[in-house]
Amino acid sequence: MKDSKIFFATDIHGSDRCLRKFLNAGKFYGVDAVVMGGDITGKMIVPVVEEPGGQYSAQLFGRKRVVDADGLPGLNKFIADAGFYPHPMTPDEIAVLKQDPAGVSDLFRKLINATMSRWIDLAEERLAGTGIQCIFAPGNDDPFFVDDLLKSSSSVIDPDQRVVELPGGFSMISVGYSNRTPWDSPRELDEDDLAAVIDTEAAKLAEPGKAIFNLHVPPKDTPIDQAVALDAEFRPKMSGGSPLITGVGSSAVREAIVRYQPMLSLHGHIHESRGEARIGRTLALNPGSEYSEGVLRGVIVNLSAKKGVRGYQLVAG
Repeated sequence: MKDSKIFFATDIHGSDRCLRKFLNAGKFYGVDAVVMGGDITGKMIVPVVEEPGGQYSAQLFGRKRVVDADGLPGLNKFIADAGFYPHPMTPDEIAVLKQDPAGVSDLFRKLINATMSRWIDLAEERLAGTGIQCIFAPGNDDPFFVDDLLKSSSSVIDPDQRVVELPGGFSMISVGYSNRTPWDSPRELDEDDLAAVIDTEAAKLAEPGKAIFNLHVPPKDTPIDQAVALDAEFRPKMSGGSPLITGVGSSAVREAIVRYQPMLSLHGHIHESRGEARIGRTLALNPGSEYSEGVLRGVIVNLSAKKGVRGYQLVAG
């Protein structure tokens, strides 16, 4: 093993701008690997409608944006940078899709496939010849068909269900599943089942205590899993006139960290809980996410062959 430096970011949720920043981070920060921790894909299609008089409109962030033909590329870029999928549609097409959930799913899959394929091509182009390792791990919000796209790449690594050796010889396992959430996302498990998945991956390691655990959901009741509690209607629960903040991470993840004591665990999922947690000998990090603003939050971690984690720096740009 030898010293190494990695850049970790997560939860870009389809933001084209954040993806480009992520790919540039390798050279910018002088790291040996860039690791995307999950929730790569976006959550919503934004129709771009042609209006009378050669204008185009889209509803985004509660506001109708109208541009002429010259402004259309900029509008599409604004939507994509915010993590959504712009798609030209007529009012009639929108009305039909509102009554056709299967049609919406098919279109969503088509747009995700096109975007992810373009991103993988861009990663291969940008990082070719640099020696920088590039890892994309799926998260709980990512549909399962994304795995096939990632596995089709000759250079982008999908770490799911395998041990990845990072530069310097540091072993890393990855689990993109989360505990149950109010949103019923594609990759959710009950805590017992999530614990079993983590144990299966940890069993592949010769020395878990010297490894890195890339577990998308953070450990429960720590500084990096704090979020507003929601009721059954997705409304914030209140306490004393203020939103109730609680730990929404995974007990299975916490128990696994306690049991295996990896030198480092990397997490995301809870965008607003940027920071660190110490669980025994393990340093757990969540860089947070601000993808809708086009801000890439990440963390640079210095790995030492002798000391394990030598230090880290939370960064944003």
